[in-house]
Amino acid sequence: MSETTTPPRIGFVSLGCPKALTDSELILTQLSAEGYQTSKTFEGADLVIVNTCGFIDDAVKESLDTIGEALTVNGKVIVTGCLGAKTIAAGADRADAGARNEPENLIKHLHPSVLAVTGPHATQEVMDAVHRHLPKPHDPFLDLVPGVFGEAGLKLTPRHYAYLKISEGCNHRCTFCIIPSMRGDLVSRPIGEVLKEARALFEGGVKELLII
Repeated sequence: MSETTTPPRIGFVSLGCPKALTDSELILTQLSAEGYQTSKTFEGADLVIVNTCGFIDDAVKESLDTIGEALTVNGKVIVTGCLGAKTIAAGADRADAGARNEPENLIKHLHPSVLAVTGPHATQEVMDAVHRHLPKPHDPFLDLVPGVFGEAGLKLTPRHYAYLKISEGCNHRCTFCIIPSMRGDLVSRPIGEVLKEARALFEGGVKELLII
């Protein structure tokens, strides 16, 4: 009789804008391709990933509250997204941070027990953290199959539409906007890569592409 092993389960929460949603889709696609199961709940998960938003105060509060809830319910949390790139002034209330004269990561400051923190569009960094704390399950068959989900990957939107990200970041430095400080300077995706994903989405039944 063959012995069956239950795949590791990862709770996943995606907060924020459509660009954050596309980041979540990339992470979920990679998790599924590597044999991890995902769920929308913290209970029963081996680990939780929270994709955060840090654009406005309400979004920051929602992200921090979600991280706190995940830590309380589950205890093992990886944080990614825009809020993960946010820092506070050195030594805000810690003498040792001031002595080093280095800015401190906001999430690590408020929730020091999180397993790892990354900024936005950081799929590989998130997967590296997952591999460290919840090693990848080995499947001798699936591990040999590249691109299990095709160019489009998994989508979190209803089937009839999808977001198609063509760029990341912004070169403008408007005084009222913090996007460049969290998502960096403008970087456009290669046109061939964008067209390939658009075709894969169309062939998968998507009727409307929302360009972001």
